[in-house]
Amino acid sequence: MAVDTVLVEWVQEAMAPVGDVTMRKMMGGATLYCDGTIFAIAHEGELWFKADAETDAVWDEAGCAKFTVTFKDGTVDMMNYRRVPEAVYDDPEVLREWAALALQAGARRVVKRRK
Repeated sequence: MAVDTVLVEWVQEAMAPVGDVTMRKMMGGATLYCDGTIFAIAHEGELWFKADAETDAVWDEAGCAKFTVTFKDGTVDMMNYRRVPEAVYDDPEVLREWAALALQAGARRVVKRRK
């Protein structure tokens, strides 16, 4: 599936007051970065924000499901990204409020170094 460029462009526009949003294609979607910090995935027309142990309770309370991907061999992987609340798609201010949590989680993530 191709990257939903309209969704990515809308996120870039909505996040402009916060920072520069860039995209890297992956698994039929895109990983989004704000000033170099990973904070979102755009996949199959939906937006998923980065979460972690410190923010999981907030996402759970809002009823935001975790991102899962099913591979060709049938295995399922769950990643700590959360489906954004519907209001995020309609209001740039709401998007930025939820994105703030995702940016915090992205800043806390441990980067694995390659050997």
